[in-house]
Amino acid sequence: MARPLDEEVRPCRRSAAPVALLGAVLIALASACRAERAAPADAPTPAVARPIESPAAPGSGEPSLAATADGRVILSWLEPRDGGRHALRFSSRRAGEPWSVPHTVAEGASWFVNWADFPRLAALGDGTLFAHWLEKNPAGGSYQYDVQLVRSTDGGATWSSPVHPYREAIPSEHGFVSFAPATDDRMGVLFLDGRETARKQGSMTLRFATWGRSGVPETDAPVDPRVCDCCQTAIARTTRGLVIAYRDRSADEVRDIAVRRHEGGRWLEPAYPGAEGWRIDACPVNGPVLAAEGDRVALAWFSMAGERAVVKAALSGDSGASWSPPVTIDDADPLGRVDAVLTVGAALVSWLAPAPDGAEVRVRAVRGDGTAGPTVVVARTSGARASGFPQMEHAGGEVVMAWRDGREPARIHTATVEVGE
Repeated sequence: MARPLDEEVRPCRRSAAPVALLGAVLIALASACRAERAAPADAPTPAVARPIESPAAPGSGEPSLAATADGRVILSWLEPRDGGRHALRFSSRRAGEPWSVPHTVAEGASWFVNWADFPRLAALGDGTLFAHWLEKNPAGGSYQYDVQLVRSTDGGATWSSPVHPYREAIPSEHGFVSFAPATDDRMGVLFLDGRETARKQGSMTLRFATWGRSGVPETDAPVDPRVCDCCQTAIARTTRGLVIAYRDRSADEVRDIAVRRHEGGRWLEPAYPGAEGWRIDACPVNGPVLAAEGDRVALAWFSMAGERAVVKAALSGDSGASWSPPVTIDDADPLGRVDAVLTVGAALVSWLAPAPDGAEVRVRAVRGDGTAGPTVVVARTSGARASGFPQMEHAGGEVVMAWRDGREPARIHTATVEVGE
């Protein structure tokens, strides 16, 4: 998986062949340096962004957004504390209102804090909240850490004792968690699990578990036995059940985005809406995202299968059973770090793009007919890993964004955004 904040990206497990290692280093350097390239000549226009005073303290990072059934948006983040400690905090708001007074989910001194693998919160329709963070395994090494999963049935005032979404907790890598309600009363938890790599018997795996209002998570089950080591996972609920997206990994290192649906009590065979054949012997630390509403689903992802990096999107009107041809969102060597939401008339895709003095948070709409609207700039930021992954959510008729500007003084910004669709 990815190294902690401000360290070099770690190549994924492989044989120690010098050529493969050199390729991994070149990919990491290219990804780190791309933010310094000049923006294209036809620079996009600014979006209508209305700042909301952020509830996160200066120096906070790793923002994440989630929508609730009653029309609120939840912002979560990691806040540094004295003595090397970190606290997972959250706040919520309704459209047109300020963020609520922040609450603390948990605080600890041995957390694994990572620019790309960050905590998330999610809610069931009845208001039950779920949250996770990563904590170092005291019996393991630098990259052996566990997912700590907690639940609140009183709006976040109190939280359950932490549990793992897996039963076999041998010291290994676990993370890149994504949440979506599996049913009305159970939260689905999708995550990467390194137990087979720890045993030297296989690769990073993708696994799934559910957890309800009471008891402990159900026994986790495998979804895919070989996936990219450190790309984010995505999961969403449709009228026909869950749909997931992740960066797959073939035996010959093709790492295209795979999509699978859960029907009839099992995960169906993967589909590859892009099918780009991106062969890379390293992890790009750039996973896909999903947004779903009813039968509508939007998928967005980053790729470097060709000569230049691209951000693409695809749409589905049948809960992910079939997909539109990919729509190119940005082919001017973007940094990726995508997110997506669905509005009434379109899917909105956000990403980071290079700019002359750093990077820009950009958004573009993809209409139902597959045509793309204008590219707009939401904010200026840094392209460094410290800026993390901009987040986007749609609730209460508003599109809310959160991003961390890694430039000093580093802090989390939030705003509502209007984008021409």
